[in-house]
Amino acid sequence: MTLEVRLRQEAEEDLADAAAWYEEQRQGLGHEFLDEILTMLSRIADAPLMYPSVHRNTRRAIIHRFPFGLYYRVEDTTIVVVAVMHGSRNPRHWKNRT
Repeated sequence: MTLEVRLRQEAEEDLADAAAWYEEQRQGLGHEFLDEILTMLSRIADAPLMYPSVHRNTRRAIIHRFPFGLYYRVEDTTIVVVAVMHGSRNPRHWKNRT
């Protein structure tokens, strides 16, 4: 069963900021980043428990081509993405959102 995926406002902002930064680096790279994110969101929706729990009930899926992680919770029939964060960021940043 594929679950619905919902991004919290903060995660949407994370995603927009990262895509804009990549697009500034090279035209089209922001779109490639977003494609990788969408691919991972689809995988999470299909198999949400496949990725490890990193804090309480929050899980993390690492993006393959870019140094980002998707932090999410499984809530009944919905996946709630709480953060889209670069791997070098302080983990306390997303923990404050859970």
